[in-house]
Amino acid sequence: MCNALTKTNFNFPGQLSLYKGKVRDVYNINNDFLVMVVSDRISAFDVVLPKGIPYKGQVLNQIAAKFLDATADIVPNWKIASPDPNVTVGHLCGPYKVEMVIRGYLAGHAWREYKSGKRSICGVPIPDGMVENQKFPEPIITPTTKASKGHDEDISREEIIAQGLVDKAEYEMMEDYTRKIFQRGTEIAAEMGLILVDTKYEFGKKDGKIYLIDEIHTPDSSRYFYLNGYTERLAKGEQQKQLSKEFVRQWLIENGFQGKEGQKVPFMSDEFVTSISGRYIELFENITGDKFQKSDASKIEARIENAVNEFLKRKV
Repeated sequence: MCNALTKTNFNFPGQLSLYKGKVRDVYNINNDFLVMVVSDRISAFDVVLPKGIPYKGQVLNQIAAKFLDATADIVPNWKIASPDPNVTVGHLCGPYKVEMVIRGYLAGHAWREYKSGKRSICGVPIPDGMVENQKFPEPIITPTTKASKGHDEDISREEIIAQGLVDKAEYEMMEDYTRKIFQRGTEIAAEMGLILVDTKYEFGKKDGKIYLIDEIHTPDSSRYFYLNGYTERLAKGEQQKQLSKEFVRQWLIENGFQGKEGQKVPFMSDEFVTSISGRYIELFENITGDKFQKSDASKIEARIENAVNEFLKRKV
């Protein structure tokens, strides 16, 4: 069984703080750079599962890096370099307190709201008579708050501006960037035989300039359908074939776990962990069109520390 990176506790030159998320460990360097280490932790139903998934961090980091590079002509982004397969180093930006969710299809949360009778999401009207996974006439933006605790909440552009969460002119710029990045992602997905269904983008600000931050177009932040057979499945009312980590959630549900109080995470055998790793590698290859190159995971912490230290020597 290959090593998995489940925790980090580095002490990099100029390090001021460390933030540990569900999957990512983020190091602040001199209030100037962020070193984002994407671990092999996996979460579902807001719970970090007990075993890491080998190569998952590399998969997510390299997909995000590829799409940040592929959209850098549209909007400046936070990425400076990826000195290690699991690491991105970038600009420290002050994040906006909203996430820009954009949807090309009536799926997921939007479908659940629609099915309950709502015909408006985040102030955006949705036509009557639509069915699950149907394409919208035009992509819609349904922002959410970025909660420090608890769950994010839907919010309209009018409320965002009225509450002063984002200045009107800057919010309009973020909307414009969101539509253009989504269009680029849609075109790239189509070349891979995929549909980019919906996704989210986060933005921040540094030196008066808006930057795209965090990850983009990964299977953890986006929903993909397979293009082949989409129309036939839609016409028959069948579920679409998805490219996401939904298979992990389904396995948990089948084994009696949905993150509710009193429920226990089912035992994860080495064979099951290896199968998840294989699925993430499959996701990488389908989304990027590149052959996945497994990094040397024998001494993964030392490998990351050396790579980041070498990079910071040149930068700090």
